Amino acid sequence: MVKNIDNARIGIALGSGSARGWAHIGILRGLAELGIEPQIVSGSSIGALVGAAYASDLLDEMENLAKAFNWKDAISYLDVSILGGGFIPGDKLQKFFSQHIKETEIKSLPRRFAAVATDLDSGREIWLQEGNLLDAVRASAALPGLLTPFKHNNRWLVDGGIVDPVPISLCRAMGADIVIAVSLNGDIVGKHNRKKNHSPIITEPEHPNEENDSSLWDRISGQMEKTLFQKKNKLISHLFGDNQHTPGFFDVIAGSINIMQDRITRSRMAGDPPDILLSPKLSDISLMEFDKGTIAIDEGKACVKRMHTELEHLMAAY
Repeated sequence: MVKNIDNARIGIALGSGSARGWAHIGILRGLAELGIEPQIVSGSSIGALVGAAYASDLLDEMENLAKAFNWKDAISYLDVSILGGGFIPGDKLQKFFSQHIKETEIKSLPRRFAAVATDLDSGREIWLQEGNLLDAVRASAALPGLLTPFKHNNRWLVDGGIVDPVPISLCRAMGADIVIAVSLNGDIVGKHNRKKNHSPIITEPEHPNEENDSSLWDRISGQMEKTLFQKKNKLISHLFGDNQHTPGFFDVIAGSINIMQDRITRSRMAGDPPDILLSPKLSDISLMEFDKGTIAIDEGKACVKRMHTELEHLMAAY
């Protein structure tokens, strides 16, 4: 057990990584068991979501969500239209965040918090350190191609992982003397974990006795509903890939993002390394597998245990 730690001096930088981000919950739980409870939190993308829950003292609620989340929940947020710039429209996402994150000002949180986003026009890294907490999380988590961009102060913002997957510099700028960084992408480049019949096909609704007992309009509307379900299943097949040999839309996006974030993280850490780096082993969890919350959380805890000696040495040095 690490003791006598001045937690006010400790910061944690929670990295991007989509569904793998549930591991942040396990990381924070594992650190707390060692007496390490960072009071300065920076987050990028999913790291901003979990970080906001932690900074708001809502980690229990976030853990319950992660463990209960299933693939049907994930599919329910998809929209067959991509006219808004992503498959998950902003209103659905905002509703989701508002159910699990407080509608409050960042400055009023019990812990210092900030999120990273990317200015879509200029490519600049944007630090969101004040204002509405939900807006900051929504902007930081706007994964290109999947989640619609977020307009904030007349700027269109997208995922913070594009420019800073593990926001160490932001954490230091907020006053942290010791920075613990969590990278979710260290062992995933080139690993798509494709499985046969992985596409979640939605079951077509049944319409018993529709020919005999239904009106003409009921039969027409029923056929329209059937057609829409067929089209949605075809779309989902293209998104997730229809067999283990053909990458779907999400596989292509995931592979590209994995490569990009891994390279950017390595480059930025070379110039500004953290005091300690935690890298949970998450290669078995892909971009959209939010239903693997329990697995990710357990691996986060296991990662802290593996790094116990290094954490003790680091804290003893201060």
